[in-house]
Amino acid sequence: MAQNLKAVAMLLLMLNLCMYIILAIIGGWAVNVSIDRGFIVGPGLQLPAHFHPIFFPIGNWATGFFVVFSLLAGVVGIASGFVGFTHIRHWNYSSLQPAAVTGLFAWALTVLAMGLACQEISLDRRNAKLGTMEAFTIVLTATQLFYVFAIHAGSRGPVLVERPHAVI
Repeated sequence: MAQNLKAVAMLLLMLNLCMYIILAIIGGWAVNVSIDRGFIVGPGLQLPAHFHPIFFPIGNWATGFFVVFSLLAGVVGIASGFVGFTHIRHWNYSSLQPAAVTGLFAWALTVLAMGLACQEISLDRRNAKLGTMEAFTIVLTATQLFYVFAIHAGSRGPVLVERPHAVI
């Protein structure tokens, strides 16, 4: 049973890692667009009337928060993928702990980004690349949770360690 779950976890891990990389790339593109096309305020200029601290000219009012949290989720998800490969290679209880923690942390950030994606969808006026980013975020919410369940179900429990007794 554990070997079957190892194959499932490996498949989900590779899928999630590829999707998190794409999410981070699109998020980086959106931040770059925001920096290039954002407000330019010089010494003689004033802030615009509707200035928003996280301004993204390619979406709506939720875009800034969505892109920032998606980018965070993407980076933590990529780190989770690297730790997950180590766990699948060793597949024991001591390698499960870091893989589970980073997987759950990536999933929590992805859930937060998914909530912001739903808010952005409800406000309309989006870019096509942002729509792709929203779709990847929503799909990653489910697949990352399934990955965490797969690695937990495949664990065999704690490893007993024999400690030598001190001779007095």
